[in-house]
Amino acid sequence: MDRSSPVPLYFQLSQQLEAAIEKGRLAPGSLLGNEIELAGRLGLSRPTVRQAIQSLVDKGLLVRRRGVGTQVVHSQVKRPLELSSLFDDLEAAGQRPATRVLHNATEPATAEVAAALGVSEGADVILIERLRFAYDEPVAHLRNHLPVGLLPLDTERLEATGLYRLMREAGITLHSARQAVGARAASAEEGEELGEPEGAPLLTMQRTTFDDTGRAVEFGSHIYRASRYAFEFQLLVRG
Repeated sequence: MDRSSPVPLYFQLSQQLEAAIEKGRLAPGSLLGNEIELAGRLGLSRPTVRQAIQSLVDKGLLVRRRGVGTQVVHSQVKRPLELSSLFDDLEAAGQRPATRVLHNATEPATAEVAAALGVSEGADVILIERLRFAYDEPVAHLRNHLPVGLLPLDTERLEATGLYRLMREAGITLHSARQAVGARAASAEEGEELGEPEGAPLLTMQRTTFDDTGRAVEFGSHIYRASRYAFEFQLLVRG
């Protein structure tokens, strides 16, 4: 700790703990010990330690368990807002992605799906619904519509890897996407599926993806646990 710094000690401690969690030095399930032990070990006051811990509890990185103590939970997934696969991003971050396919079948296109994919309303499209996990915890419910005949979509393969990876393997060059991000409260069914209480905040994302010929190859409508997931933006200053 740099006691000469204008940065408050509690914030310095919380930043160090957060970095240790993100880099795996404090693994999920690790116990930090109680506030008195931590304060004594670090030479800090108990209120300073309590404030640092509370800031990480608020971020969802730590949890206080009665009779157990303060415990590390899984770090939040931070995904760059770019044309990439959630599976690839989780894998690159060492988050042990896994997938459960809930639905994989042909259905008539709704007006919204038809407009996104450039097909006639009622035309056959493929609907894939999946639960995506990180460290065996549900992170997102993914709902994707694709044109019929675009590529083989075997359920076993969908549970083994990401959709964009399967597209690339099939020779499809993903070029650009149109995407909207929002937020809403979880329904009772969504909360049960994602391990959140009813009314918990969810991030939403709709994306239409195009290949290098300008053809729409996928329309995704996804929900993510806000407690476990965040989008990251890079902003450029103009003017």
